[in-house]
Amino acid sequence: MVTRTYTVAFEGIEARLVEVQCAVTAGLPSFSIVGLADKAVSEARDRVRAALTAMSIAMPSKRVTVNLSPADMPKEGSHFDLPIALALLAALDILPSEDVQNTVALGELSLDGSLVPVIGTLPASLTAAEQECSLLCPEQCGAEAAWVDAARVFGAASLLEVVQHYTGQKPLPVATPGEVSRPHHVKDLRDVKGQERAKRALEIAAAGRHHLLLVGTPGSGKSMLAARLPGILPPLSPEEALETSMIHSLAGLLEDGGISRERPFRTPHHTASMAAIVGGGRGAKPGEISLAHNGVLFMDEFPEYPRAVLETLRQPIETGDVVVARANAHVRYPCKFMLVAAANPCKCGYMTDAAQACSRAPLCGEDYMGRISGPLMDRFDLRLDVPPVAFTDLDLPASGDTSEQVAARVEAARDLQRARFAGYAGVRVNADAEGELLKDIATPDSEGAKLLTRAAEHYRLSARSYHRVLRVARTIADLEESPDVRAPHVAEAVSYRVAS
Repeated sequence: MVTRTYTVAFEGIEARLVEVQCAVTAGLPSFSIVGLADKAVSEARDRVRAALTAMSIAMPSKRVTVNLSPADMPKEGSHFDLPIALALLAALDILPSEDVQNTVALGELSLDGSLVPVIGTLPASLTAAEQECSLLCPEQCGAEAAWVDAARVFGAASLLEVVQHYTGQKPLPVATPGEVSRPHHVKDLRDVKGQERAKRALEIAAAGRHHLLLVGTPGSGKSMLAARLPGILPPLSPEEALETSMIHSLAGLLEDGGISRERPFRTPHHTASMAAIVGGGRGAKPGEISLAHNGVLFMDEFPEYPRAVLETLRQPIETGDVVVARANAHVRYPCKFMLVAAANPCKCGYMTDAAQACSRAPLCGEDYMGRISGPLMDRFDLRLDVPPVAFTDLDLPASGDTSEQVAARVEAARDLQRARFAGYAGVRVNADAEGELLKDIATPDSEGAKLLTRAAEHYRLSARSYHRVLRVARTIADLEESPDVRAPHVAEAVSYRVAS
């Protein structure tokens, strides 16, 4: 007799259904797991055997074979422990095979039979709901998985509780969703003294999800400005929150099963490897660009990143997803993020200050900024020179709008875009518009068209630059609640494009 239960194998953010089959047959006592299992899955037999022993359940003196189907799909991770144990217990007639067969299970077993939390329960819950099966997972993961409304989720603390649940001795309660994570303390934009033009650029970038490059001397406030972006960004929509949380679930970043409505703000160090930024490593895990999906990726000291790492950003910026290629699989992760980069104008940082610049200026600036290739630089919608602030200005009272006031304008502009793109799949903000759609929504009036033509000829704008100017101009018009893109909107968009 072959008993069956189900679990999942992860390919990017997708959880592929895996059938766990168990057969107990005559032969020399053995316990084998087949079906392209990695080392962690193969070791499950020892953890399962020890967990059963802790419950005073003896392994049969027969041949136990567990098959993970489809057999040609790679299986990785320790979450296969629980479904293997379920299928084996059903084969030993300890659990009813009919109930086990209608379950998607995942969880790691300790040697004493307790269940250890695993990653990826949120995408696994979606797969269980699609298959109209219940989901069984460790108790600590139940709150996370329960965010999928259509799924019936049961969380157990140990294998003993699982046995008591299926035998009717002590049914497990249905898990409830965790609390929505409260926003962290946000820094106010009004704390930044001066830099009014930079604040305006931040507002435009936040409203249309445009990529922004800040160039300035050390201490001019580039990092300080970027750190205030979370305070002006609108909260995640329910759809965006689910997408983002699925990626964070695979990375093990969800705290206490709570889903956050706050947009991600990722700040990798400039020594980060390509796998850390783009994704990869063991199990092809998501990188920083995917963890920043629907949020912000802030890369300080931008030219200091390895050249190969910077060049890998070019394709994800354009396509909104990244493919991590491996010999036996291609894993795709979404990565629609807003890139905010900060850089000094040269190695010493003071090229624009004659009193402090080194003797190699301006050649040192050309060498330093030359680490950013032309095609990558062309992908920044807004480029801004951030001048230093005089120390005498630091004692002046705060000026300008608060983050709350700016956030209200950004939210209003996002609402306009949400309504505009309601019928277009995959398009949420102006930065996503392209082709005929961009032409329909961002064609400027006659004066604006003449100005844009002159600017394109004078600055020799590429086709990509031309379209990015149109997107930024559309966002500026949205901030003013203007139905049309006019010449002042185009002029401001061009000024940010040729700033550096």
